[in-house]
Amino acid sequence: MKLFGTDGVRGEAGSVLDAITTMKLAMAAGIHFRKHSSTNRILVGKDTRRSGYMIENALVSGLTAVGYNVIQIGPMPTPAIAYLTESMRCDAGIMISASHNPYEDNGIKFFDNHGNKLNQKCEENIENIFSDEKMIRASQAKGADIGSSKRIDDVIGRYIVSIKNSFPSDLSLTSLRIVLDCANGAAYKVAPTILEELGAELIVINDKPNGFNINDCCGAMKPKELAKLVKQYRADIGIALDGDADRLVVIDEKGELVHGDKLLGVLGVYLQKSKMLKGSSVVATVMSNKALEDYLQGFGIKLLRSDVGDKHVLEEMNKHGINFGGEQSGHIIFSDITKTGDGLASSLQVLAMLLRSKKSVSELFDAFALYPQILKNIHINKKIPFEKIQGLDKILESIRKLGLRDLVRYSGTENKLRILLEGKDENMVKEKIEELSKFFEGKLS
Repeated sequence: MKLFGTDGVRGEAGSVLDAITTMKLAMAAGIHFRKHSSTNRILVGKDTRRSGYMIENALVSGLTAVGYNVIQIGPMPTPAIAYLTESMRCDAGIMISASHNPYEDNGIKFFDNHGNKLNQKCEENIENIFSDEKMIRASQAKGADIGSSKRIDDVIGRYIVSIKNSFPSDLSLTSLRIVLDCANGAAYKVAPTILEELGAELIVINDKPNGFNINDCCGAMKPKELAKLVKQYRADIGIALDGDADRLVVIDEKGELVHGDKLLGVLGVYLQKSKMLKGSSVVATVMSNKALEDYLQGFGIKLLRSDVGDKHVLEEMNKHGINFGGEQSGHIIFSDITKTGDGLASSLQVLAMLLRSKKSVSELFDAFALYPQILKNIHINKKIPFEKIQGLDKILESIRKLGLRDLVRYSGTENKLRILLEGKDENMVKEKIEELSKFFEGKLS
């Protein structure tokens, strides 16, 4: 059974991710982490989805069944789980979230004792254990060896302090009016607290989760309301988080969305000029626009590319000793501050850069123009290996001969095919992506 996708285990709660599957997955994970246990504690957090109650209880049952003690901390951002797992000396951390997906979905993300997302080898080991009924039965604890669980509600302060400490001590947000969209998600308490304590004049929206409204026409994926309010309140900037607060979307003072590649580019140059960019390099994914690469190159900065997913970005950063990278989707990693994409930490770095620049947001990020790029998602019935799709090599070869850059991949979490085309001729890009879409629709639908 294939469990793990691009970012943990994810699917519709109650069907793909039901209580039985979750409990068994927890037992398999507990057996895996047991091999290197030092404290016999696992931390569990979640976002604000109604199904989080069911999944949390199933996880606790599975983990205690194999002898682990569980610490439950309730709704917290994904990056907070990464930080607190290491800070509280736990053997592992687990976040219950489907990130930017609608409330019907949910997911489970695992972190090791250092707060890092699991690599593919560890995920494969958990899947193998999951499929080994004999091992799972033999690993169940009895009597006094059965684990315990307890809920702690005051750890939010630790994370708030850690994020606030990442903001330069010589700066204050008192001069900024900020509209903050919490996406009715995991950061609905912590995000406003941090920005207010740093002095911002804050207008907060979508901070009243009810279990069903997470990411519902709000947050990083749908910032239309935020853009409108930034203009209405004459704010300096709009900040949108997603359901688990690991990504950031910025709206300028004109109500316009700042493209993720421009965030990466301008931040990368800012770090380079401030002598804070290690290796004079930035890591982005294969999705990022080539204009980003060309812009960075003009400042002596090399762009390295990874597979899609912030954990792959971090792996590439660690491999080359780089401390900054991210995805155009808004996952931005400052590895000197956090172990994973962190919307709040990234927000504070953007705000610090904005204050030091003495520019408006629109001026700051108007540093380079992106090449025409189109990303199209196609719903599919089956994921056929690309090498088995007849005629694919021929059509891609004809597209590349026109000077277009292509990227075709299956979603790791949904039944979708993602097609990206990029080139300097926008009409050519539009024409060829339609041609490629029709080709795949005929093969996969």
